[in-house]
Amino acid sequence: MSSPGDYFFCGIGGSGMTPLALIIKAKGGRVEGSDRALDQGRNTERFDFLRAQGVLLHPQDGSGIRRPGQVLVTSAAVEESVPDVQAARRIGAVVTTRAKLLAELFNAARLSVGVAGTSGKSTTVGMIGWTLHRAGKNPTIMNGAIMNNFVALDSPFASARIGDGEAFVSEIDESDGSIAFFAPRIAVVNNISLDHKPLDELRSLFRNFVAGAEKVVLNLDNAETAALLPDLKPGQAVTYSLAGAQADLVASQPVPSPAGIAFDVTERHSGKVVAVKLNVPGRHNAANALAALCAAKMCGVALADAAAYLGEFSGIRRRLEVVGTANGITVIDDFAHNPDKISATLETMHAFPGRLLAMFQPHGYGPVRMMRDELVSCFADGLHDDDILVMPEPIYFGGTVDRSVGSRDIVTGIERRGRTAVAFPDRSACGDRLVELARPGDRILVMGARDDSLSQFARDLLRRVGT
Repeated sequence: MSSPGDYFFCGIGGSGMTPLALIIKAKGGRVEGSDRALDQGRNTERFDFLRAQGVLLHPQDGSGIRRPGQVLVTSAAVEESVPDVQAARRIGAVVTTRAKLLAELFNAARLSVGVAGTSGKSTTVGMIGWTLHRAGKNPTIMNGAIMNNFVALDSPFASARIGDGEAFVSEIDESDGSIAFFAPRIAVVNNISLDHKPLDELRSLFRNFVAGAEKVVLNLDNAETAALLPDLKPGQAVTYSLAGAQADLVASQPVPSPAGIAFDVTERHSGKVVAVKLNVPGRHNAANALAALCAAKMCGVALADAAAYLGEFSGIRRRLEVVGTANGITVIDDFAHNPDKISATLETMHAFPGRLLAMFQPHGYGPVRMMRDELVSCFADGLHDDDILVMPEPIYFGGTVDRSVGSRDIVTGIERRGRTAVAFPDRSACGDRLVELARPGDRILVMGARDDSLSQFARDLLRRVGT
């Protein structure tokens, strides 16, 4: 980005838009925006925060697009029929996407660390970012979720951190194909599995992503990720494993606890062993930590120091976040939305006793249609006999989309596999059933993505089971 510029963000309240807008503003850019959620009176705290940062907000009716010199920034999901886009076309304003603007900033950094993969991106970005911050490297961090370590009274939505060091750590998304815009110096790939695109297309995207990187971090426990290794140059990749593979960093068998997980890490070439004790639970987070250790080492942070800093990492908002406990019932808010994430969440929850009352709100009709069989399998395999799943219809805020496959199709498949699942027309009915079923010792698990109001829904459930 040659100059700060004049930017208008359509959908500025989105998890990927807000941090990018704040980075642009911190660099001296003029930032305005609109959001359908603002017009609908949703997520008011986020918009109040943006106003407090000096961001001018408008209705999403095109009225904010007034100058040909403005650059309209949209997400991949924004359609030409949106009034902001139509207004920009009328006056000749440039229209770009969030991913292209982010890639422009990211690719200009001297030490660009790009974290990609189907699952674990936000947590791994947070871990790397915190480690580099504690090591004094003052990184800029672009995340798709709120990083608890950076939350403060004046920064309640800390999904971005603006630093003046050489490092730029960013989550990089493959779901819309925009991963192709990014040219990282250090490319991290946690895993590759079915989510938004067919596997053949994903393989091509990730293969191109790692090909030009100076260094690549790969998870040898994921077959699709490990398959990227043969195409890389000798010495280009640094690998990790939780399963005993011949990797550069290998973890011992993790020891779980309700609030975290501990393990030792052995560095193959030196034989050095360091202990890691995380304050976030689950084997998947142990894998994320291994990726972060590899990336930190490439950025010049000693392994022992990076391990110590990871022990201070306090997690990512809506990643197995305990909302609270009332009358012996614990409510947990989680971002799980694809088969891998859901399976990891259910495995982590079942490491400890207590029935699960789960609600899963799909993040769109398209993903449900593509992943129907995989969603059925992950719930049928991951739920226990006494667990109960409830599902509302997929989230839908408007636009053109094929709604021929919905939550009832998923529930029917799960029931055929012998598990208890119920579909409801809306989330309110799901909440009523969860409150009705809950008894001391239960865990209520709220899962879903792309809808910030799920956190308020989880808080409301905690209040209701406590009365």
